[in-house]
Amino acid sequence: MQAAKGGTRIMHTNPTRLLSKISRRNLSGLRINSDRLWETLHETCKWGAAHRYGKGPTETGMARLTLTDEDAHVRRWLAAEVTKLGCSLSIDQMGNMFARQSGKLKSSAPMIAMGSHLDTQPRGGRYDGILGVMAALEVLRTMKENGFQTIHDIGLVNWTNEEGARFPRSMCSSGVWAGVIPIESAWNLHDIHDSSTTLRSELEKHGFLGSMACSSNAANGTLLGAHFELHIEQGPILQDSNRSIGVVKGAQGYRWLTFRVLGRDAHTGTTPLSARQDPLLAASRMIISSHEIAKRYDALASTGVLKLPSNASTNTVASEVTFTLDIRHPQDSVVQFVQEECLKSFSAIASQDGRGVAFDWTLDTDSPAVQFDKNCISSIEAAADALVGPDKRMSMTSGAGHDSVYTNKHCPTAMIFVPCRDGVSHNPTEYCSPEDWYVFLAMYG
Repeated sequence: MQAAKGGTRIMHTNPTRLLSKISRRNLSGLRINSDRLWETLHETCKWGAAHRYGKGPTETGMARLTLTDEDAHVRRWLAAEVTKLGCSLSIDQMGNMFARQSGKLKSSAPMIAMGSHLDTQPRGGRYDGILGVMAALEVLRTMKENGFQTIHDIGLVNWTNEEGARFPRSMCSSGVWAGVIPIESAWNLHDIHDSSTTLRSELEKHGFLGSMACSSNAANGTLLGAHFELHIEQGPILQDSNRSIGVVKGAQGYRWLTFRVLGRDAHTGTTPLSARQDPLLAASRMIISSHEIAKRYDALASTGVLKLPSNASTNTVASEVTFTLDIRHPQDSVVQFVQEECLKSFSAIASQDGRGVAFDWTLDTDSPAVQFDKNCISSIEAAADALVGPDKRMSMTSGAGHDSVYTNKHCPTAMIFVPCRDGVSHNPTEYCSPEDWYVFLAMYG
């Protein structure tokens, strides 16, 4: 984006129109303090550090689930840091944090945001989501210490419950902001392990139930002029192709479903196989079937949660089983085909083995495939070309969902991927080299 320093002429232009005009001549020339970014990122990972895999001080993973005490600590720390920089801070009714730094124009135009999320998976790493927020903070710090102002307002956003690991709805609060997820539905999400705890009760407990509407409506919420999200790739393509930057043009579609398979308690030693209604056996066959169906469509499917009743025992057939199913593909029609084929297969499986079982299901998340804004993409391509050359960048489609999927519905959006070691993510050993950060950070001048 264009920026102004000292006596540079100010152009009275809508900020989104500037996105496609970036070139080497209007890059800021600023360089962030990569050592400070490294130290800040790992210092804040003391809140939620877990799953040590080495002896080094940073060789742990993370377990900083949404609105736990650890998440509340890092949120309060972030609020203090952006306030020190002179940013205004707003928190909405889903706990989304918006820090705004005024530009030269002191314009009422919506700010251009850099953002991601600070929550992690239960066995996550130190970079997924976290890097995007800390990189945005470092951009604001570098601007402050260099007396540098963009023309229009720029800022940082931390989205609540992106992972959906504790409260099972991914990209939850950006979805509310985008008007896709009703706020009451989001507030009433229950902790996956504690049904007495809801997302709203934890917002209230930690003081992050803001008074501002969680909405992209400028009248009562927070409209963004554009949204850029830095993220580790979470795959091996950039590393394997020796590229520095992934210019993300969109994200594949996905659906999350939950299945409940109902059987009947029975004694293992006295109940013949022909008389059983075994939900765990049926669920196992269903999970295997979903994998085979996904392969036929060149899609992806996985089960991440499998739950049995707490009173299950070794010598008893379980009464019911619950499992999740995640289906993904760049084409929404293929996601639909895989779901339909799975339901047909599961119905057939339910009648097999003994007296059969019953099952029901819910659709928890439906995230259609998206295409990001062409001007935002062009600005990233131009900046990457100026900084590392066209041979070091590549166009990509995100296999994972991100908050940018929802911001894309209401403002120009694009994502930037940087390599992660061996493509490992959602894992304690997740790693991203500091050398891969500066390209993104230089783009924001």
